[in-house]
Amino acid sequence: MIRRRAHALALAATAAATTALITGMGTPTPAATPAATPAPALSPTATPSPSATQSDGTLQILTYRGYAEYGGVNPKVNWVGSFEKETGCRIARLDTVQTAEQLAGQVTRRPYDVITAGPVLAADLIAAKQVQPIDTAKVSDYKDLTERLRDLTTVSGKVYGVPYLWAYQEFVYDSAKVRGGGLDQAFSSSRAAIKDTPLTIADAALAGGSVKEPYELSEAELGEAMALLERNKDRVYWQNPIDLVKGFATGKLDYAQVTPYYRLLLQQAGIPVKTISAPRTTGWADSWMLGANVPDTTCAYRWLNWVTAAGAQRDAAAWAGMAPANSKACKGRARTMCETYGVGDSKRLDRVTFAVRPPGDCRAEDGECTDYPVWAERWGKLLK
Repeated sequence: MIRRRAHALALAATAAATTALITGMGTPTPAATPAATPAPALSPTATPSPSATQSDGTLQILTYRGYAEYGGVNPKVNWVGSFEKETGCRIARLDTVQTAEQLAGQVTRRPYDVITAGPVLAADLIAAKQVQPIDTAKVSDYKDLTERLRDLTTVSGKVYGVPYLWAYQEFVYDSAKVRGGGLDQAFSSSRAAIKDTPLTIADAALAGGSVKEPYELSEAELGEAMALLERNKDRVYWQNPIDLVKGFATGKLDYAQVTPYYRLLLQQAGIPVKTISAPRTTGWADSWMLGANVPDTTCAYRWLNWVTAAGAQRDAAAWAGMAPANSKACKGRARTMCETYGVGDSKRLDRVTFAVRPPGDCRAEDGECTDYPVWAERWGKLLK
């Protein structure tokens, strides 16, 4: 009877947390201001504004949902409107997606002035010359952005992106059901959830314990990581974070790969998750990039200035449940996220290897590196 009551309470708490995710009214901890993750979107959505070219003082933007809020989810969260009022530039089109795959697909459908890109898409856009180098002298707060993150989109001395938000991975377990164990156990369990992306292979490589560069794997190292992943294919491969909350609350999950924000959310839902101790982990950063064929970059640079400033990064970090690239944003509503991710704590950040697109043209310790298409192919076979 006690167990049933506890389970019912967990489900009720989960419902509240899930509602918070969708409505954008929840908080990771009581001390935090409103912070919600982007709500699920099966296809790109746009603000109800007519299309226009940027030469007339407008912008075409492609980003993740929650990265450029215009009040559609919560009228109190509208930094796009503030940008328009303060700069005189109008957002003619704001297309938002939920996943990296959707973003990569949408970017080929039409030209955009500014684009948010993670490590794989950023490298592809640079290689395809779909984005142009950024004149950092025109981005007033560029030097306030974390140097490690700035380096991720710097190629041959040219800067192609300004860092916006970042996060890292950790593995958690339900302490009421299991005693924890190591990463090897988390990857081997059928009652585990890992993120559905080929880049998770890097986390499996780190779990093996012998890899120095998790994104520069030789064929042998890739094989070892895949062997760990193939021990049990019946795990959950998640894209929607709400599934994590439901999975733990209904007793279907013992382990999960999450960001620290989702760990807080699970704990807020009454689920006693704890973090598996690990010497190293992986992370990623999303950066704003400038489209290659922008006829007039005036408003695009005003946008880059806007999203790198402490105020906008503070709003975005608190809303998206991620860490800001500008440490000056770590006040007020973003303080909880900064503390959660350890912004400014060099010891904690030294544990994080930030994702890059597996290059293929490097030399691993025991052979040539495998490139991203090989990772994607192996990941696809894993999910079949």
